[in-house]
Amino acid sequence: MTRMHKIADFWISSYKTDKTAFWFELVSFIFTVGASGTLAFNADNPNMLIVYPGFLIGSATQAYASYRRGLPWILLLTSYFVCVNILGFGVAAGWW
Repeated sequence: MTRMHKIADFWISSYKTDKTAFWFELVSFIFTVGASGTLAFNADNPNMLIVYPGFLIGSATQAYASYRRGLPWILLLTSYFVCVNILGFGVAAGWW
């Protein structure tokens, strides 16, 4: 089996084992990469009211996918990120 077949099988297996988790992971990836890119390209003066929601959606969708896949440590870590991103957004919005 070639490397490309192994890579393809990896993605196909992920999709087939839990299609819902797969799509939540994809959403997580898109929002997290988008927030990270926004932060990187605007590092001198980032608008955290845009960055935090991206990270929040990314971590929340990954937390749910981790729950569905039965990955407790990833669930714990991403749940922590959900809480920190809510706090960070509140600080950026001037709520606290």
